[in-house]
Amino acid sequence: MESLAVQDLSIVLVEPSNTQRKIIINELMAEGIHNIEGAGSAREAYTRLKTFQPDLLITSMYLPDATAAELVELLQRDPATADIPVMVVSSEQNYDNLEAVRQSKVLALLPKPFTRNDLHRALLATIDYINPDELSLDLYDVESLRVLIVDDSRMARKHLARVMNQIGIQDITEAIDGLDARNIIENQAFDLILTDYNMPNMDGQELIRYIRNETELSHVPILMVTSEENETRLSSVKQAGVSALCDKPFEVTQVKGLLASLLEG
Repeated sequence: MESLAVQDLSIVLVEPSNTQRKIIINELMAEGIHNIEGAGSAREAYTRLKTFQPDLLITSMYLPDATAAELVELLQRDPATADIPVMVVSSEQNYDNLEAVRQSKVLALLPKPFTRNDLHRALLATIDYINPDELSLDLYDVESLRVLIVDDSRMARKHLARVMNQIGIQDITEAIDGLDARNIIENQAFDLILTDYNMPNMDGQELIRYIRNETELSHVPILMVTSEENETRLSSVKQAGVSALCDKPFEVTQVKGLLASLLEG
């Protein structure tokens, strides 16, 4: 596949405010991007995506007819739009309101207003997502790595699985929560485990403690990919034996670097 540059990106921008839409378009044009189409609502954006498949969808957090998370969910239901990368721009500060977006398949969550560096980094993350380099390891054959993904969000699991596939990892098993993962682990071995923190039945911390203390996989690297921000909880996760922590949303290059460090460590 031919490698894209930032200036080659085609974008659909969903922003109900004409003023804000112009501001963001000007920032994108300053990055060298000119193939930009605007929309003012989720319905208008979805109709546009039926005829124009962009490299990236940028949307405001709140639209007249939907939230960003609801728009992403709508896109996920349609195979024609399910793989379109999404970036969210929002001035929202409330953790609970942001959680739905973090748990959905978004590449970046930009503050409003954002800096030129914020935008540039998010655009580079989009390029890395579209055209990722395969993970290169000395100690493992990447295609034979056995990976377990644990997350109660279907979209989050599918997003992680797609990223793993893109960097060359093919053998992936999914679990819907810690208890489901525990049942799977009793019958299967893995080289790497990716888990969320907040899950029903058994959360990420309990799962890590179980793996470290009660299984033959106690040595296996565990990467927690989470939107959790509570430092006390995260400290407890570290004490339970997590190998590394990664924020949601994450950048592909960040995950690749963490995986290389954990597996070659």
